[in-house]
Amino acid sequence: MYLTPEIKKEFFKKYGKSENDTGSPEAQIALFTYRINHLTKHLKEHKHDYRTERALIKLVGKRKRLLNYLKNNDIERYRKIIKELGLRK
Repeated sequence: MYLTPEIKKEFFKKYGKSENDTGSPEAQIALFTYRINHLTKHLKEHKHDYRTERALIKLVGKRKRLLNYLKNNDIERYRKIIKELGLRK
């Protein structure tokens, strides 16, 4: 499996406040970005996998909502996560 508990802990440790901080927007955005990148690679090989395509679209929407939340509430944290993950130019 591509997303093991160890990988999740690394994301939460790096982007959250601790290993067990699964609820912070930064940690969730980082995890969603990892999953989006994985699904994008999968869809490049399997063009007719429509269920995965729908899951990818839903993930992008979730990440967008979290980013909007962060932008409206704390612009500095938003800018920091955008820069770290390289989401915008």
